[in-house]
Amino acid sequence: AQNGQMTYALDDAFVKATNDDDVRAIVLGGNGKHFSAGHDIGTPGRDLHKHFENRLLVPGHVNKPAAELLYTREKEQYVGMCRRWRDAPKPTIAMVQGACVAGGLMLAWVCDLIVATDDAFFQDPVNRMGIPGVEYFAHAYELPPRVAKEFLLLGERMSAQRAEQFGMVNKIVSREALRETVAAMAAKLVAQPRLGNWLTKQAINHVEELMGKRNA
Repeated sequence: AQNGQMTYALDDAFVKATNDDDVRAIVLGGNGKHFSAGHDIGTPGRDLHKHFENRLLVPGHVNKPAAELLYTREKEQYVGMCRRWRDAPKPTIAMVQGACVAGGLMLAWVCDLIVATDDAFFQDPVNRMGIPGVEYFAHAYELPPRVAKEFLLLGERMSAQRAEQFGMVNKIVSREALRETVAAMAAKLVAQPRLGNWLTKQAINHVEELMGKRNA
């Protein structure tokens, strides 16, 4: 589960990888049975009221009341961080096994490529909580609108096979072949010109923005 500590550790890793010229591609993966269970809403490690040194132009959240506390924190730690990582100048690959639920979608969706295992699934069940999707709202860009409505309104699991049909997943492999496949893909990216990778990524991200993704 994602808490603030994990978010800032991830940001540290993205910053380190971005600043190291020897790093030419970034792989984001989960270690264990699943990729991500989403945001931490109930474990002993939940750190909702812990202050971190903010990375973005967002004020601290711990001294804010009620909804303002949540909104301020999520502007920094959720949507703000996701936009920041999406714009990393190096190509990124999400390596997804098992569950990729709610906040886990944000981690996968900010990556340029997604490789999933044949037993992976994607789910955003937060409509049951009265919430219209996770804060990095990319549902209607990752999926056709009617399918995005089904995904959110019903909150059911979507298999990697079905996600691939909509272009949300680039490649499906077995668990045994996941790391090898992603490593080969990363090696191909690493062998290509650094600036070319950056400009290609930037150009396609810009097309998404022209389509209204950031405004959405």
